[in-house]
Amino acid sequence: MSENIYVGVDLGGTAIKVGICNEEGHLLQKYEGPTETAKGVDTVIDNIEKYVRHIVEESPYSWDQLAGVGAGFAGFTNIREGIIILAPNVGFKDVPIRALLEERLGKPVKIDNDANVAALGEAWSGAGRGVENCVCYTLGTGVGGGIIVNGKIYQGFGGMAGELGHISVVPDLEAIQCGCGEMGCLETVSSATGIIRMAKDAVERGDRTSLAHVENIAAKEVFDAAKAGDEVAIRIVNRAAYYLGKSMAAVAAVLNPEAFIIGGGVSNAGDILFNEVRTVFAKLTPEPLQRGVRIVPAELGNDAGVVGAAGLHLRS
Repeated sequence: MSENIYVGVDLGGTAIKVGICNEEGHLLQKYEGPTETAKGVDTVIDNIEKYVRHIVEESPYSWDQLAGVGAGFAGFTNIREGIIILAPNVGFKDVPIRALLEERLGKPVKIDNDANVAALGEAWSGAGRGVENCVCYTLGTGVGGGIIVNGKIYQGFGGMAGELGHISVVPDLEAIQCGCGEMGCLETVSSATGIIRMAKDAVERGDRTSLAHVENIAAKEVFDAAKAGDEVAIRIVNRAAYYLGKSMAAVAAVLNPEAFIIGGGVSNAGDILFNEVRTVFAKLTPEPLQRGVRIVPAELGNDAGVVGAAGLHLRS
């Protein structure tokens, strides 16, 4: 085999996922090992090198076919210099990760943040394949995002473009403070954390809801209650969907993407979320800017980060 391959690394606080992709973005093989953050930065970097070498050695491909390694991290990165400024979940601060990995592996290395590489993965070979301009939301504990323009990640001036969770969408009288310090961010209402907060507030107010009988409310319980007809849960889901759709209307006015791709745990809610988001988007977006635009669920799940990281050498 003479084709080039690319290895993507998805660095998490508990596990490091690595995967081999070909030039078309197909995930050919994957492997996962412990991060071992408690043992320090050097051990984590040792493990990245070890897992990259392991997956290639266990594959039908040779080391010479490895054309590049890409890595995605949760945290603040200086993409141009290849430095992780701060990644608390793995204990990294001012780590020149690109230079360290290039020295160890003898291969070119590119880095980006986890939301960007997940977006690139979906755009390359997931729900956005064949689409040159799309915007990806990741709805989990927070709200992450990534912007793909002309098939490549748009990073912005400081490399921090795509912070969709920090678009201010909630009116002042309803707004609460976000973890970023600002008021009214999308993340406060459309993340799993925001949905859980709204549910707990409703229970504490004494609203008549089946959620009052749930000991540890999670976003899934809220969506399940809404699907069962619980009016309080429906109101919470509709509020989360409304502000998500409102943010998309604002993004569409600036970027005019062909598709919005929604991933993360909250996206598993299905039609009860997506139908309302589409309705709000259609209501708040001028007709020419919504024409032909699709709002779709992500397809790659937990593999998006690995695939997108591998694609950094071809699509960034």
